[in-house]
Amino acid sequence: MTPPKPARDRLVDRREVLAGAGVLAFVISGARGARAETGAGRAAVIADPPPLVPTAQFQDAFQKIVGSGTPIEGRLVLELPEDAENGNIVPYKISAESPMTEADHIQRIHLLSTQNPQASVATFHLTTLSGKAAVSGRMRLAKTQEVVAVAVTSDNALLVARQVVAVGIGGCGVD
Repeated sequence: MTPPKPARDRLVDRREVLAGAGVLAFVISGARGARAETGAGRAAVIADPPPLVPTAQFQDAFQKIVGSGTPIEGRLVLELPEDAENGNIVPYKISAESPMTEADHIQRIHLLSTQNPQASVATFHLTTLSGKAAVSGRMRLAKTQEVVAVAVTSDNALLVARQVVAVGIGGCGVD
């Protein structure tokens, strides 16, 4: 058996190979974002991100909640990070301006996602004993999408709030 060659006799150092692989991966990933147009004299154009089109499941879930009503924006507040590095743990807070009296209170708050495999993330049932119309927690997001909160008041008025969240790593086990 031949003894291994000393490190100084190797042609390529292990660190050099790893660094080169990292640079190559970076260059390849950057090339995927650019699209070259055909034709003489045309410059490369950066591709636009795909539009955030809600899934059919989201549209069905939203329609079941809203029905023929018209949601009002403004009284409901949805707080989410604009960028979520990890889609497995995205914190949220939902609150509504409401006196929470018998005559005027929030009955339900629905949390929906426009791109998750399951559009309905959570439904919270509130009463006047809740004290205030506010909930918080963490949710999973599959990819960059719009998150929608809908609140139903005691007189069946609908309140809505929306926010887009850019997700780095999806948290629902899908592409």
